Amino acid sequence: MSAESLHASAKGVLEGWSTSSEADESLRHTMLAFLDSAPDGCLRRHAPGHITASSLVLDESGCHVLLTLHPKVGRWIQLGGHCEPDDETVVDAALREAREESGIHDVRIDADLLSAHTHPITCSLGVPTRHIDLRFLVVAPDNSHIVRSAESTDLRWWPVDALPPTAERETIDHLVALAHQRKNQD
Repeated sequence: MSAESLHASAKGVLEGWSTSSEADESLRHTMLAFLDSAPDGCLRRHAPGHITASSLVLDESGCHVLLTLHPKVGRWIQLGGHCEPDDETVVDAALREAREESGIHDVRIDADLLSAHTHPITCSLGVPTRHIDLRFLVVAPDNSHIVRSAESTDLRWWPVDALPPTAERETIDHLVALAHQRKNQD
C-alpha cells in the first residue's frame, strides 16, 4: 500500500539524514516522532499536518536555481508539494513534483535528504495545517526549457547569486549552499 511505503520511505530518509546542526538534529527527531504517531502522516488527508516533498532544482553548472512564484505564499520558492497516493516513496513524490512543476523530464534526483523544514499553512484542505517538508536536490541539464504549470503564478531560472527580491532568500541561499557543499564532496 502506498501510504505505508510513503511512511516507510519518509522514516528512512530522516533516519539517514546527516544533519549539520543541533537545530536540524532536533527537527529530525521531531519529524520521526511525528511519523511514529501518524501512520497517514504522508498524505494530505492528515489534517494536523503532513509530509510534503520539495525539490531544489539547480542546473548542471550549479549557477542557476529554478524557482516558482507560489500563488498562496506570494514568494519565489523551491518546487514541491503534497505526496500523492500513487507515489511509492517521498523521493518519487519530490521527483514527480519537480517534473510536473517545471516541465523538465530529463532531471535526476539525489535520494539523500538535503534539508527539512516545517511551517504552518492553509493548503488544499482549506483548514490550517502544518507542512512537514522534506527537501531534495534535483539537477537539470543546463539551459533546460521550462513550462509553467497551473500550480504556479510564474516560473523562472535565477542566478544563484541574484535571487528576486521576493524570494525566500535565506532558505534558498541555505539550500544552494548545502547543494554546492554536497557536490564538492562527491
